[in-house]
Amino acid sequence: MRRTTFLAAATATALSASLFTGTAPAHADGTTGGPVLSDADGWYEPGLVFVTAHSDSPLTHITAHFYPLNAPEGTPEAGSTEDFTQYTGEDARSGVWRAPVHLPELGDYRVTVDLQDASGATVTRALSPHTLHYQTVIRLTGVTATPNVPDYLHQDVSVTGAAVARDPRDPDVPVPAAGVTVDVDAGHIHTTATTTADGSFTAAFVPTARSFQLWASPEASSRYPAAVRPPVSPQSMHTAQAPIRFTASTHALNLQQGRTGTVTGHAEIQTTSGWQPLPHTPITLQDHTYVAGQTTTDGRGDYTLHVSPDNAAPSAELIAGTGDMPFQQYATAPFSLHVAYTTHIGLSAILNDNGSLTTRGYVSYEDTRAHWPAHPTVTLQYSKDGKSGWKDAATVPVPIHYNKPLFDETFTRTLTKPDTDAYWRARFNGNPDLATSTTKPVHLYRYATRITGFHASPDPVRKGQPIRFAGTAQYKKGTTWKPLQEGPTLYFKPRGSTTYHYVCELGSDHHGHLTGWVTAKQDGTWAVAYSRQTGDHYLASTKVTDYVDVR
Repeated sequence: MRRTTFLAAATATALSASLFTGTAPAHADGTTGGPVLSDADGWYEPGLVFVTAHSDSPLTHITAHFYPLNAPEGTPEAGSTEDFTQYTGEDARSGVWRAPVHLPELGDYRVTVDLQDASGATVTRALSPHTLHYQTVIRLTGVTATPNVPDYLHQDVSVTGAAVARDPRDPDVPVPAAGVTVDVDAGHIHTTATTTADGSFTAAFVPTARSFQLWASPEASSRYPAAVRPPVSPQSMHTAQAPIRFTASTHALNLQQGRTGTVTGHAEIQTTSGWQPLPHTPITLQDHTYVAGQTTTDGRGDYTLHVSPDNAAPSAELIAGTGDMPFQQYATAPFSLHVAYTTHIGLSAILNDNGSLTTRGYVSYEDTRAHWPAHPTVTLQYSKDGKSGWKDAATVPVPIHYNKPLFDETFTRTLTKPDTDAYWRARFNGNPDLATSTTKPVHLYRYATRITGFHASPDPVRKGQPIRFAGTAQYKKGTTWKPLQEGPTLYFKPRGSTTYHYVCELGSDHHGHLTGWVTAKQDGTWAVAYSRQTGDHYLASTKVTDYVDVR
């Protein structure tokens, strides 16, 4: 018989060291195809251990040993088991074997396994990569949602079930797990319930989505602080959406600029009790992505929709409800909204190195019945957040060259001292013949920059040696100077020269400290400054210099 050991048995010290430092599963030393341990775990089953192993020959004997997880070296085993029967696998050469575990105390245990196959190859004390959680197991049973398909008339869902605790020392005697908090998740909804004396629990919620996964899981509790809580498979649920319908006082509005239109109507939903008023449902007038008006039905299903004249919507639709409401469908009806004559406006803007703002843009209209006013203008506006607080910066004339539909009339303007951190837009203020139009806000920002404490060292320096540069790069946001992690440009002016020459780009760390070096070649003045090459969002800075003597 050939016999090999996974852990050398030369001394007790070697055994203890390999046991408690954690040895990876392996096969028998000096052999090929001998027993190999893959894992030994509890599989959430109280009072059982499952061993996964394989060998070229059928496995004939398995013994598992258990040691307290945090016990010091040399601690005797807390118990062992060798009453294994094959649990899975086509034959005894590979699969999972299980055996009952009887230990005096609850806790987590390190597991080592002895394996022997029919050829006589043996592995001793192979260490499992997982520990045995010899703890009380709490499972949820009978988790049921009622109704399982909630609808408009039955929106409240009740989740019931029970929590059962099984002690691994007496696994065949389950007991109700009282006082355990149960988490219930249903899509974006989270609620909890506490089990009663008989282990049962009840939780309630109203779905907010058409379909969702229902999860229920027990939390750790003071009564079962280290309990094993195996996951519970989720339930797929969905709601029933009922058809809806609505009326509208008109399906077309022809508005003059500055006049608001009104649409009134009534919405209903179909239930098993027939059609009934539909309260608290959005009514929207929309042209593709543009919303021309929106309101909500009252408690009787009635609504009044105020239609904005900001944009024309010749091919719009009225929409009752939304596509993601859990208990109702949505309904649509065609609608036509005409508001004066549509205009189009575009704007391109750029902040220059010196902080000036250059803008270019265009304005045009489509309808042949429209005409330009005598002196059309565009207003350049800015705002801190791009949403509110818009201020006028300049009024720019729009010279008329073509005076035809679909022909762009262009404008341009440069502002010398604009706000260098703001959202900008151009607004064409229409008249009764041309609708107002506004460009989308464009966020333009440039911050003042500086380099403090600039210094080149060493000085003097030997020719061919490195010159390193120190200093702090900063930019000013609001009233505060902050570290700038974008290095400046390095220049050099040889002694006797009046011209600086570009050398390279320096770096800076997250504190703004300069990084970089060059090789000393000749006496001269080193300078650093920021320019466009250092980033589109920083203003140019003045040069800071330091003279270095090269010997």
